[in-house]
Amino acid sequence: VGLRVFDCYRPARAVAHFVRWSRDLKDTKTKGEFYPDVDKSDLFRDGYISYRSGHSRGSTVDLTLVDILPGPDGKLRERDMGTTFDFFSPFSAPSDKRVSEEARSNRRLLADAMKKAGFVPYGKEWWHFTLANEPFPQTYFDFVVE
Repeated sequence: VGLRVFDCYRPARAVAHFVRWSRDLKDTKTKGEFYPDVDKSDLFRDGYISYRSGHSRGSTVDLTLVDILPGPDGKLRERDMGTTFDFFSPFSAPSDKRVSEEARSNRRLLADAMKKAGFVPYGKEWWHFTLANEPFPQTYFDFVVE
């Protein structure tokens, strides 16, 4: 079993882009893939997107479990987590009972490993964890990574 990181540090300007995107209620191109059960106008209110993100503090990571397949190429297969990454829906809550037992087990395994490593899970997203003892809890960085 391994980890696949989807997102970690995110400059504050990227978060500002999410805010601008959220205000354009006519732009629903990604609704079916990422937020089919939620009105775009409610994404901030419901806690799926934030005006200020722990990702901009360098202390938050989005990740999943993978199986490392045998063979010389080291291919990875994501484990069943019940939803895809960044799926803004009540189904993405770590404790949601509507996903399969396999998905719930994988979510528990990921959460237990991350808690053991000093991270705190987010109650609405199985993939989202923040370092408990953040080194910069009040700082939101905006430097570009190249």
